Amino acid sequence: MASTSDIRNGLCIKYNNDIYKIIEFLHVKPGKGPAFVRTKLKSLTNGKVLDNTFSAGHKIDEVRVETHTFQYLYAEGDQFHFMNNESFEQITLDKKVLDAPDLLKEGTNVMIQINAETEAPLSVDMPASIVLEVTYAEPGVKGNTATNATKPATVETGATVNVPLFINEGDKIKIDTATGNYMERVKE
Repeated sequence: MASTSDIRNGLCIKYNNDIYKIIEFLHVKPGKGPAFVRTKLKSLTNGKVLDNTFSAGHKIDEVRVETHTFQYLYAEGDQFHFMNNESFEQITLDKKVLDAPDLLKEGTNVMIQINAETEAPLSVDMPASIVLEVTYAEPGVKGNTATNATKPATVETGATVNVPLFINEGDKIKIDTATGNYMERVKE
């Protein structure tokens, strides 16, 4: 049993007969009244996000997890296939378990958290950013960088990302996997 002082991002806990991952938290000490922890929890079974407040010192059930590196192989409908980089075992995960399935490129390494008691996969942590090639974009205009105007562009995985006006087809761009936003153009 852990307490609210042990809360951190990425911690998996049992709450309301489900397993949740803490996405964000904030310790609050008001001037009047007891301290509390405001959290945002994501269900690892159905993907729903809920806000919850724990009073200070509240006991929480921590789920013991192991983290392994897996390589993304391919998608088959809503099923995504991964291979363990150490044991070469393959597992299949449903699309709803992934945070940004449309940004996954074949061969990408991800960290998968596995429940140590049941050996069931809990969540998939993508790399912080991923470099993808733009397969379709309206033609860019040279020198059009002064404004913050954007246009939609399709990347090699099929995802659509808003990019600055100077991005063209064939450019490689870095995308933040947490938000799905354009970060920068990558020169090679």
